[in-house]
Amino acid sequence: MSIALVTLLVRDYDEAIAFFTQALRFALVEDTPLGDGKRWVVVAPAQGGGTSLLLAQAADAEQEAAVGRQAGGRVFLFLHTADFAADYAHMVAHGVQFLEQPRHEPYGTVAVFADLYGNKWDLLQPK
Repeated sequence: MSIALVTLLVRDYDEAIAFFTQALRFALVEDTPLGDGKRWVVVAPAQGGGTSLLLAQAADAEQEAAVGRQAGGRVFLFLHTADFAADYAHMVAHGVQFLEQPRHEPYGTVAVFADLYGNKWDLLQPK
């Protein structure tokens, strides 16, 4: 078994697609209308491998309240890279908010960033 998709609540499909495909250079894997304004939207790191994200537009007040806080303020997702410096520079140039300066840890080079809704991620180049 493997985890294929993780649902990420978003406020708007199109702004989320733009963020992930431009700022993070993810690929848009699927965008299928489901009726009544709902869509099946999947994005994934362009290099392939790993888990994809199902972008799910919040449908009610409870879901809207969880947008940006899916991990209760902790780091939610870990984005591995083979070239930290290049990806960090690209993300900064595209307005991604890093919450700290890059640091070197025993497990690799890492910096925490926030996605467009405030969920925290680690950009990590493992050793």
